[in-house]
Amino acid sequence: MPALQPANMVRRHCRIVTLAILVLACVPLSRSQAQETGSPKFHIDSQRLQGTLEKLSEFGKNPEGGVTRLGYSETDLAAREYVTSLMRQAGLQVRVDPAGNIFGLRAGSEKLPILLFGSHIDSVLHGGNYDGDLGSMGAIEVIHALNDLSVRTRHSLEVVIWTNEEGNHFGLTTLGSGVAAGQLGPEILDRVDDQGLTLADWLRRYGQDPAHFTDARIPAGTLAAFVELHIEQGPNLEENKIPIGVVQGIVGLKRWMCTASGFANHAGTTPMDRRKDALAAASKAVLAVRDVVRAEPGRQVGTVGFVKVEPGAANVIPGRAQFPVELRDLDTAVIDRMWHRIQERFKTIDKEENVETTCTPLDEAEPASADPAVKSAIYAAAKSLGFATLELPSGAVQDAQKMARIAPMGMIFVPSRGGISHSPKEFTSWQDCANGAEVLYRSILLLDEQLNQR
Repeated sequence: MPALQPANMVRRHCRIVTLAILVLACVPLSRSQAQETGSPKFHIDSQRLQGTLEKLSEFGKNPEGGVTRLGYSETDLAAREYVTSLMRQAGLQVRVDPAGNIFGLRAGSEKLPILLFGSHIDSVLHGGNYDGDLGSMGAIEVIHALNDLSVRTRHSLEVVIWTNEEGNHFGLTTLGSGVAAGQLGPEILDRVDDQGLTLADWLRRYGQDPAHFTDARIPAGTLAAFVELHIEQGPNLEENKIPIGVVQGIVGLKRWMCTASGFANHAGTTPMDRRKDALAAASKAVLAVRDVVRAEPGRQVGTVGFVKVEPGAANVIPGRAQFPVELRDLDTAVIDRMWHRIQERFKTIDKEENVETTCTPLDEAEPASADPAVKSAIYAAAKSLGFATLELPSGAVQDAQKMARIAPMGMIFVPSRGGISHSPKEFTSWQDCANGAEVLYRSILLLDEQLNQR
C-alpha cells in the first residue's frame, strides 16, 4: 500500500473518527423512550423537513384531507416544479431523464459509483401526505444537512424523484424506476389513458422526447447503492413501538384483469335456473380469491379491488362483470401456486353459473431482497441513535424493488399510525419523519465510508 500524504492522512483520520462516532453502541430505546428522552444530536433540521412536507401536501390537496396527485398529471407537474426548486436551493445539479424522473447530483471527491437515494411524489386517488413524499423530502433534507455541516463525501450523491410509482395512470406501477432499471421500454409509450392521451403525449408535456425513452436506462455499474426512506404502510412498527424498520425484501406482485361473461336478460321473466349471471359468478370469484390466499400458510395477500358490472340496471341480469385480481408474496412460486388454484376455482364457478371467465395479465413485479451491506449500514445508523429496529418485509411495491435489479438496495421504514396508507387518514408523526431522515443521513455517510474501498 503506498504511503499516505499528510492531507490524505488527515482526511482518512477524520473519516475513521466520524465512522466511530456513528456506530457508537447505545442501548436501544423504544419509540416512546426516544421521543421522551431525546436522542444523540440530529444533523437534519426537523423543522425544515416538516415545512417542505407541508408545502408539498398543498399540491392536489383534497377537501377531506390527503392528496390526489397522479403521476403524469397537471397537479404532478406543479409539484415537480416545487421539488425541482428545492433541489436547486440545496445546490444540486438537476436533470430530468426521458422517462420524467428527476435527479439532483452533489459531486463527490473521488471518481466512484453514485450513491442514489430518494422516492416518489405521485399519489393514488385520495391518497395521503407521507407515502413517497417523506422519502423524497427526506433525501433533499439530507443534502441540506451535509451542506450545513460542510461535509464532503467520497461518492457523488444523487437524489431521485421517481415518476408514476403508484401506477394509477397507465396501469403500470413503478413506471419511472422500471424504465431506469431497463425493465420497461418503448412498448409502453402507446398506452392510452382515460383522456385519450398516450404516455408519449404526457412525456412531451413533461418536456421530454419519447424517441429517447430508452436513454433513461441507468447503465450497469453506475450506482454504488440505492437507499429509500419510506413509511411502513403497515401496523408492525407502531404495534411493537419500534421507531425504525429495516426492510429485508420487497414482495413480488402479479395482477390480472378478469372478465366474467354471461348474458344480460330481463330480471323479471328469466327463471333463476336459466340465468347466466356474470355478477353472481364474479361475487363467487372474489370469495374464491380470498379463500385460496387464506389457505396458504405465510404472509401472502390477495385482493380484488373493484367489480365493474354491465349493463348496471336494477331490472337487468348482469351480462358482464370485470374485476382485477392481485397477488403478493416474497416468493414468486407462492404467487404462481395460488394463481393456479384460483383459476381452478374459477372454472368450477363458470360451470355453476353458466358463464365464462377469462383473465389477462396486467402487471408484474418480481420480489427483491435488500443488500446485506446496505442493511448493515441502516442497522448501524439506527443503533448510533439508540433506536430499536425491526426487520420486516415490504408488503407494498416500491421503486427500490426495480433498483435492486441494477444496484445494492436497502430501505428504511418509519411507523404508520394504525397501519393506514393510501388514504387521507395516512399519518406519520413529525418525530418519526425526523427519525427516518436522520437514519438516512447516517446510513449514507456509512455507505460512503464503507463501499468501494481501495
